[in-house]
Amino acid sequence: MASQNLQDLAERWLRGIDASLPAAIELRHELHASPDLSGQEDPTSRRVLNALGDHAFEVETVAGTGRLLRLGPAGPSIGLRAELDALPLTEMTGSPFSSAASNPPAMHACGHDVHLAGLFAVLDAARDLDLPLGLVGLLQPREEVGPTGAADVVAGNHLIDHEVRALVAAHVQPQVPAGHVASDGGPVNAAVDEIEIVVSGRGGHGAYPHLAVDPVPALCRIILALQETARSTVNPLHAAVVSITQIQGAAAPNVIPGTATAAGTIRVMDETDRTLLHERLARTVTSIAEAHGCTGKYEIRRGEPALVNDQVLAGLTRNWLSEFGVPTSSFASCGSDDFATYGSQLPILMQFVGTGYPTEHSAGGPMLHDPSFLPGDHVVREVAVAMLSGWLGAASITPPSN
Repeated sequence: MASQNLQDLAERWLRGIDASLPAAIELRHELHASPDLSGQEDPTSRRVLNALGDHAFEVETVAGTGRLLRLGPAGPSIGLRAELDALPLTEMTGSPFSSAASNPPAMHACGHDVHLAGLFAVLDAARDLDLPLGLVGLLQPREEVGPTGAADVVAGNHLIDHEVRALVAAHVQPQVPAGHVASDGGPVNAAVDEIEIVVSGRGGHGAYPHLAVDPVPALCRIILALQETARSTVNPLHAAVVSITQIQGAAAPNVIPGTATAAGTIRVMDETDRTLLHERLARTVTSIAEAHGCTGKYEIRRGEPALVNDQVLAGLTRNWLSEFGVPTSSFASCGSDDFATYGSQLPILMQFVGTGYPTEHSAGGPMLHDPSFLPGDHVVREVAVAMLSGWLGAASITPPSN
């Protein structure tokens, strides 16, 4: 596709985004004040559609409460995705458009309201353009819980049906400097699996431990050993995080339980590491439990794969960000996102839009999933520009239909 044609399109599209910003920010406030929990997002989908107004878009229901919107010519298209769902939190921002009074408690503490508003601005501005390729807007439900909306969209072949050649997203990120966008190729988010450890012994009275087989000490030693197991299994140059966040034993302090359990997550960037680590952890659980006269089980609920950005698409998108005067940074983390699931079908690009809070180990503003997290309205434009840059980057390598 001729670069000058794309350049002209980019300039007109950016002017349109700026013209759409007041409506986009108004939508952001509406979405933030009235959030919907995972699986219940139909009202949020309708709010976005109502804000877009006319019937310029083809609209299709996906994944139950999600929507797919298409604009432009038939044939190859490029997709932009934003998430619909909020978290079950009571907001503590004090914002005039706070959701603190919502029942049940819900809050857009992960920035999904900003992502949706940014996507709205891109879609709204595109209606007056002569697009060389199709534009698909994906309003995706259930990013925060499983079974995820992304898995349903992939299983339904919705993107294949619309000849989507690449899918782009943007996510606010407090660990990226304000005004910067991270658009790196390669792994940028980790694969995540939920694990549960069950250690079984023989219960009894806390006064007579010699008459019981106490699973609690065994479980405690297993939890401590998991960190060493991860260190000795995974290349130290590869990311690997084992987080045990739940422990349960007896319901009373004078009871030795028959069973003690722990649960948490394992996060890795490399699929081979994922397999090796699970095998090693399973052996660790069973052997330590056996040494204490107990039995141990290691159970896995596999989650998202690692999120791997397409290298070529990332590079072309950074060029467009530079064209728009947006400074770029690098960022990757052991966070996870079901956007990774789309990588099984087509090239993907997740970008991280900085909200300017300090990085780890420094005092500063709230992080994602905090009831005080509230990006400024100016971030709506930054998300929109990141999405537009991704669309233009993908258009640079996608031939239009003949």
